[in-house]
Amino acid sequence: MSGRQQQFSGTMAVRPQHRFDEAAFADYLMVHLPDVAPPLFVRQFRGGQSNPTYLLSDSAGHAWVLRRKPPGKLLKSAHAIEREYRVISALHEEASVPVARPRLLCEDPDVIGTPFYVMDHVEGRIFWEAAVPGVAKAERAAIYDAMNATIAALHRLDPTALGLDDFGRPGNYFARQIARWSKQYAQEVEIAGRVKAMERLIDWLPAHIPPDDASAIVHGDFRIDNLIFAADAPRVVAVLDWELSTLGHPLADFAYHLMMYRMPPTGFTGLAGADLEALGIPSEGAYMRRYCERTGRDPLPREELDFYIAFNMFRLAGILHGILGRVKRGTASNPHAAAQGAMCAPLAELAWQQVAHLAG
Repeated sequence: MSGRQQQFSGTMAVRPQHRFDEAAFADYLMVHLPDVAPPLFVRQFRGGQSNPTYLLSDSAGHAWVLRRKPPGKLLKSAHAIEREYRVISALHEEASVPVARPRLLCEDPDVIGTPFYVMDHVEGRIFWEAAVPGVAKAERAAIYDAMNATIAALHRLDPTALGLDDFGRPGNYFARQIARWSKQYAQEVEIAGRVKAMERLIDWLPAHIPPDDASAIVHGDFRIDNLIFAADAPRVVAVLDWELSTLGHPLADFAYHLMMYRMPPTGFTGLAGADLEALGIPSEGAYMRRYCERTGRDPLPREELDFYIAFNMFRLAGILHGILGRVKRGTASNPHAAAQGAMCAPLAELAWQQVAHLAG
């Protein structure tokens, strides 16, 4: 078993800082989810960097997943489990992008201390590494094609038809996102510390935004370990972790997914330096072209792709900077959060390397 599988797969006893009144929660659940057969059992997933996530099971063998906001002081607009619930509810009805069936949303913090939602538990495989160890070459190629097809299907959806036309502000996505993560970085500097490459990117990125201003439903964190694959086939059965979803630029969302090709295998579980042909994984260019074919786009010029990749590395570095801030506040939901936060500076430097040739 790989290091990431050991760290993040499976469940454990609920961490002390994430415990809640399970009896009161069970009473609430039996009122709002009538098929619960007591007693209710609660385990915490090892993953779930931002929002604590729990496996719920009952005496009849039913299983659900609980996602909640973490306790403690939170940054404004972070841990948006209400948005997660809204988007998976819309997508579950539409059915072309697989998600777990949503069951209930509770915005009353008095029930377990923070707002939460419950969805069905989806059985299947989660691959924690982009190289997908432990499967045959042909299946690995099919897994990559299924990922590609899923994100392309998401970007083809019509937000208005799904009732999500107000899920975000269409247009001007990059400027808004750069401003948002720059502001969040500034808010965390006193606690999480300064990162020189982040400040270079904050200065450079706003002046080099490509002119394309498309808009679509975007996931915001589309990567292999946020997908559940069928146990017996290279087929995506659920896309997880919609906390960062919004209306945004589809190429930003796709480039976030694509940046695995430029990330190192250590720490970021990327593919940099991997023998892709031997693994059966398509090249970055081939993977991008297949997405463009599925979405009706022309392949991207290299300088635009480099911007999109750098933007996403900057955004992820901003998320890691926030995690580092939570570690120092003592509100991080995962015991590996400190290691995650420590990757902010090297990732910001890698982001700058993507566009340094354009900066002159």
